[in-house]
Amino acid sequence: MTDRLRAWARHRPLAVDGCFAVALVLVDLVFLLLTPRELRPGQLSAELGWSVLCAAPVALRRVAPWPAVGAAVATLGVPALLGHAPTTQGVTFVVLTYTMAAHRPLRAATLAAVLLWVPVALVVTVAPLDGVLDVGPAYLLLNNLLTASVAYAVGRAVQARRQSTQALRERARVAEANQRSLAERAVADERRRIARELHDVVAHHVSVMGVLATGARRVLRRDPDTADEAIATIEETSRATLREMRRLLDVLRTDAEPAADLAPQPGLAGIEALVEQVREAGLPVTVRVDGRPGPMEEGVALTVYRIVQEALTNALKHAGAATALVRLTFADGSLAVEVTDTGRGPGPAPDRIGHGLVGMRERVALYGGVLRTGPRPGGGFRVYARIPLEPVGVVPA
Repeated sequence: MTDRLRAWARHRPLAVDGCFAVALVLVDLVFLLLTPRELRPGQLSAELGWSVLCAAPVALRRVAPWPAVGAAVATLGVPALLGHAPTTQGVTFVVLTYTMAAHRPLRAATLAAVLLWVPVALVVTVAPLDGVLDVGPAYLLLNNLLTASVAYAVGRAVQARRQSTQALRERARVAEANQRSLAERAVADERRRIARELHDVVAHHVSVMGVLATGARRVLRRDPDTADEAIATIEETSRATLREMRRLLDVLRTDAEPAADLAPQPGLAGIEALVEQVREAGLPVTVRVDGRPGPMEEGVALTVYRIVQEALTNALKHAGAATALVRLTFADGSLAVEVTDTGRGPGPAPDRIGHGLVGMRERVALYGGVLRTGPRPGGGFRVYARIPLEPVGVVPA
C-alpha cells in the first residue's frame, strides 16, 4: 500500500503540492481562529483569501518552479495592502527555496534563492511594517538571511544525498550485471569443455566400433562365434554412443573448439593415479570404496573423475596442513562421491567466481544428479555428489 501511494504521489506532483498548499492555508486558518476577534487584523474571509493567494505558488513548485518563484515575489505587495504579512507568505518562500535547492542544479538553485530573498531584504530594509514587531530592520534582515540559508542548505544536502543514492544504485546495478555476465561466461566455458570431453568419448566409441566391425568382417566366415561377440560389443557400444550423443546435443558444443583426440578420457580407474599425484604434492589422501562398482557409462565415470580432481585441487590450494578423504559409494542404482578435508577451506572472495564449482554443478546436472558443497561442521570442506546410474545398453527416451 505504501509503495502504491508513493508511486501515485510521484506521478501526480501537482495534486500532491496542491494538497500541501491547502494544508498551509488550513494551518493559517487555525491561527486566525485562535486569535481573539479584537486582535484580528481584518475580516476572516478577507484574511483567508490573501492566505490562499500567498500559498498558491506552493502548488506550482514542481510543475512550474520559475513561475512559482515569480508569483511568490509578486505577493510581497500584499503586506503593503494589508499592513501585515499572512503566515503562509513566509512559509511559501521557505518551501520554494528548499524545493529549488533540492531539485535544481547549483546555479539555478542559487539564482532562485537570490530572486526570492533579495526583494524580501529590500522590503524589510526600505519599507518595514509598523507595529508588527518592535525590532529594527537589521534584526529582520538577519532573521530572513538565516531562514533563507537554512532552507537552501537543507535543500542542497537532500539533493546531494539523492545523487549519492542514485550513484550507489547504479554502481550496484553495474556490478550485478558484471557478476551475472561472468557467471554466464563461466557456465558457457564449462559447458563447452564438457561438450568437448563428451565428444572425445563419442569419438572413442565410434573408433572402437570401426575396429570391431573390421575384425568381425574378417573372421565372420571362419569364426562365427568371435564375429558374433564383436557384433554384440558393437551393439552395446553404439547404444552408449547414442546416450552420449544425446547429452552432447544438450550442451551444444561450438564450432570454435579444437578437434578431439581419439584417446579415451580418464574415469574411475584414473582416480588412484590422481590421488597418488596429490599425495606427492603434499596432501595425504585416503580412498574408500563402498559397494560393488558395476558397469557405467564413460561420461559418468569422467564426471566422477573431474569432481574428485577439482575437489582435491581446491583442497591442495586452500586446506593447508590437512588430510583428505575420497569416498565412492555404489548403492540403490546410484553412485555417491564425497571428498572431504580437514583444512581451513577456501577464504571469502566476493569478487571472484568459483569456476570449478560451476563446472561440477554443470557436470552433475547433465546426468540428473545433485551436488552439495560447503564447509563441514567440524572444520574443513566437503564436496558431495550423487549421480543415478542408468543400466548400460539402455537408450533413454
